[in-house]
Amino acid sequence: MNLTPHEQALVLELTQTLSSSLDLTEVLARSHGTLAKLLPCDYAALCVSRPERPGDYEWLGLGAPGILFTHYPELAAVDIVREPAMQPPHVPPRDPDPLSRKELKRSLLYLRCRELGLPLENVMAVLLDLRQDWHGGFTLYREHTLPFSEREQALLEDLTPYLANTVRNCRLFGNEATRGDLLDALFRHQGAECVVMDPPEHEKLRTPGATELLRRWYPEELKADDSRLPQELREHLARLRALGTKRTPGVDTWTRSGGKQDLKVTFVELPEQRGGRPWVLVLQECSRAIPMPEPWRQKLSKREVEVVQGVLCNWTNETIAEDLGLTLNTVKTHLRNIFPKLGIESRTDLLYQAAWRQKPG
Repeated sequence: MNLTPHEQALVLELTQTLSSSLDLTEVLARSHGTLAKLLPCDYAALCVSRPERPGDYEWLGLGAPGILFTHYPELAAVDIVREPAMQPPHVPPRDPDPLSRKELKRSLLYLRCRELGLPLENVMAVLLDLRQDWHGGFTLYREHTLPFSEREQALLEDLTPYLANTVRNCRLFGNEATRGDLLDALFRHQGAECVVMDPPEHEKLRTPGATELLRRWYPEELKADDSRLPQELREHLARLRALGTKRTPGVDTWTRSGGKQDLKVTFVELPEQRGGRPWVLVLQECSRAIPMPEPWRQKLSKREVEVVQGVLCNWTNETIAEDLGLTLNTVKTHLRNIFPKLGIESRTDLLYQAAWRQKPG
């Protein structure tokens, strides 16, 4: 959307503030004033929920009364904004859309909020795609009858990637950073290796296993000098820095595909440290495997289980044979025996059935 010079200045101020700390409570408090100028409201709230516990929210309020958070579990069932916000493409829904004013006043959410002393008249919310094992939501509330405009809806949509990145980065490193110096805290981050860069080329540190991990994924390039960052990662970092605050969702994640695993690299711009603004590259090896349904294990031999696990990793028969030290014909024979034992017709059906059995309920 086209912003006025005043709005452009506020957006720039907000994006800088959102990356000023890894303490989520602190960064939201700093951002409150600027957000209120861009999107006037009586109060706002951020919630974060893990998918396996969809009703269990951690709430952070920007002026929001505590009673809203205390009673939200009972309000969620009648929340007319929550369901549209959860649907792609994650455009912020507004009241009174899709309800008319008359319908809104008859809704259970409206009536229950009145009973709780929350005279809410207009709400605008958006889902924050955190690309981890949780999701988040950001909601603005008005107690007066002036509805949120389409322009305000578009502005919140533009700000959503920055809000999502802030929540994600704070969740990745915030707890560790509160226990000491941020760069030292990266060594304690579990489940990943890290390289910290002071762009464009100066490397500040790397965790102990980062060199070996990069050597596995870039053996030819790092054969002579494994102290440097691989070229494609340096180039991607340069592109992110050039984009500045115009980065789009997803561009800060780089994936390199391998035969058995992927290398996922998440680029995180850190708050200013001693006069500079470093970046951390979070390196994780990720399996593409679909978990094996437990009942299948009871029907198969140990070797057949290993072959199925290879298929669920999306490996070719050749890769399975190499990994297990078998001939290609032996792998094919195992699969011919496995399919009737599981009541499955083909390799494709095996993948589908395994994925389907992971669905809850």
